[in-house]
Amino acid sequence: MIPFNVPPFLGTETEYIMEAIKNQKICGDGPFTKECHQWLEKKTGSAKALLTTSCTDALEMAALLLDIKPGDEVILPSFTFCSTADAFALRGAKLVFVDIRPDTMNIDESKIEDAITDKTKAIVPVHYAGVGCEMDTILDIAKRHNLYVVEDAAQAVMSEYKGKALGAIGDFGCYSFHETKNYSMGEGGAILIKDPSKIEEAEILREKGTNRSVFLRGQIDKYTWVNYGSSYLPSDMNAAYLWAQLQAADKINNDRLASWQKYYDAFEELEKEGFVERPIIPAECKHNAHMFYLKAKDLEERTALISFLKQNDILAVFHYIPLHSAPAGQKFGRFHGEDKYTTAEANRLLRLPMYYGLSDKDIQKVIDTVIKFYKG
Repeated sequence: MIPFNVPPFLGTETEYIMEAIKNQKICGDGPFTKECHQWLEKKTGSAKALLTTSCTDALEMAALLLDIKPGDEVILPSFTFCSTADAFALRGAKLVFVDIRPDTMNIDESKIEDAITDKTKAIVPVHYAGVGCEMDTILDIAKRHNLYVVEDAAQAVMSEYKGKALGAIGDFGCYSFHETKNYSMGEGGAILIKDPSKIEEAEILREKGTNRSVFLRGQIDKYTWVNYGSSYLPSDMNAAYLWAQLQAADKINNDRLASWQKYYDAFEELEKEGFVERPIIPAECKHNAHMFYLKAKDLEERTALISFLKQNDILAVFHYIPLHSAPAGQKFGRFHGEDKYTTAEANRLLRLPMYYGLSDKDIQKVIDTVIKFYKG
């Protein structure tokens, strides 16, 4: 079976984890965590990056730092993972879903402004497949209406919009380092902070409401409980695993991009003949080959294609039941405007195997099997 995903592994992860153990520093914010923070800050230009135990926690931190309260409204796409919504629903916010663009599967920036009310507090664009949303328009809307922007950049490490790192454009950005992502620490994430004045508040929130981070930097002689908070920091052993991969970020990125391009080139004829649609990458976007997807004609055809691939020992998957159609989505939110593309496009999309180290032989088998389904 050709798997859908294989977690990235370079070999140095084990060495670094053992080093963390030997140093007897395996709790949070150890040497490897600091290395990851510095890499992320340098790579993205963010004022501060903080590792978290998941992208979900990073999003929850963002919601807390924005002081989201019951009755506030947050605008987001319905075509996303539930964590995007959970972070704000937990604070009592009303979720306002708007339609997506069929080309990128990202939030349709032209639908956002009409969904704004006097209760709207934030816009949460999701960079699907590591392809950037139309951030200039979103930031302009946010500025004119005095709203915050929280980027769900879970899939977008190493991706850019007009030369700027995704996740570092809005007020906060949230990354995922789950095992299915391009760079992994098993479970993990990071929050990127744009405004330096928010750094200390974020550190306190992340450290159980204490000023321990200031204490560890030697700025105070003891630390204490100063505000509400939780424990959002991961073990330094997890950070050691991630650090091995961040050191080889370009190697991993180039490998994935090469696999993505092989798929893209191979399915050109199928697209020309009207069988499938390939991903669209806008000129202003630099993607990270987080995934390669195809769009079938409809739900029935997609189901048949996934089944055919499985019969040929290839695991392909579909992505996201639109949140507004889920029980929790109906409980905590509403869809604003017409669902012209969200459900229809979600029903057509399937993801092919994509991971670091995917062999040319396996890529070719996937390609041949898809072509055989349509033309064999």
